[in-house]
Amino acid sequence: MKNWDAIIIGAGIIGLTLAIELHKRGAKVLVVERGEPGREASSAAGGMLVDSPLETHTVLQPLATASARMYPEFAYELEVESGAKVDLRDQGAIVFPTEPWYESAGLESLLPSRLSEMEPALANASRPAFCLKERSVDPRGVTAAAIKTAKKRGIDFSSGDSVTAVNVTDGRATGITTIKTTFHAPKVVNCAGAWSGQIGPHAFPTRPVKGQMLCLVSPSRELLKHVIRAPEAYLIPRSDGRIIVGTTVEEAGFDKRTDVSTIQRLHRAAVALVPELRNAKILEDWAGLRPGTPDALPILGATSTPGYYVATGHFRDGILLAPITAKVMAGVIDGIEPEYDVTPFSPARFR
Repeated sequence: MKNWDAIIIGAGIIGLTLAIELHKRGAKVLVVERGEPGREASSAAGGMLVDSPLETHTVLQPLATASARMYPEFAYELEVESGAKVDLRDQGAIVFPTEPWYESAGLESLLPSRLSEMEPALANASRPAFCLKERSVDPRGVTAAAIKTAKKRGIDFSSGDSVTAVNVTDGRATGITTIKTTFHAPKVVNCAGAWSGQIGPHAFPTRPVKGQMLCLVSPSRELLKHVIRAPEAYLIPRSDGRIIVGTTVEEAGFDKRTDVSTIQRLHRAAVALVPELRNAKILEDWAGLRPGTPDALPILGATSTPGYYVATGHFRDGILLAPITAKVMAGVIDGIEPEYDVTPFSPARFR
């Protein structure tokens, strides 16, 4: 029977990126996925790489900033290895805040003339707006590139294979049991997102947080350059003319159905922000299940069972935090003191 050095549970962007990082360090890796790799929260995300101190939890800020800085090289490596595009964009974001907290941070409001110059589609906007330097990426592109990269590297996959338990012998993790079979490895990492808490022996307090979104086909590829964030909706342009409109934050269990009235509300909000979008076609709509935690922070590190680790609960930041999570967790798994303090994210905080 084939053995591996490490088994990753979950083939979302966190599990895929960690698998690639461990493989770079010489490990033989198996990724086990309950469904199809990359088709849950990772492919449903918006792809805004938000690391602003005004919008990021203070404890998470060092990781968010480090990961945002890693993204150009991270995206480039994935594109080179996979031959696929991830559509990393760096035009920035225009933000219409609900409160004047951006002013307290020393950011100057954009004058209407400057706003219409930067983004002509917002020429009719009459409320305060600010510009932030941040990037966006196509989550489906980056996830597909990560899958191709992993497979080209020889990382093994078992898809459509739900994990029922992490196996423990003499107090140590020794592999996993799935609905199909048993796999053996001295190290196991739970990257199962919203499903992480369903796998024994540890009941991590993750839960699904539903987000509904839609995709419009813009009448012009040049209609929007910037990501637009407003209280009623956000708009994320892709280089091929698609515009992603999101999102909701719903406690709806594992229900991934979309609601017609919600999608219509998001569409109306998009048209109110950018009137030219009334001529845009709706390409598709969908819902994803983000992995939430009680304190809205990820769960990262070693569990109380030797050989068993966890990297989950990234909520709305999974795409952003993938590069730094892979780097930090690979170090933890290899027994190396991490460059960043992950103590605040330890699973022990929920005991």
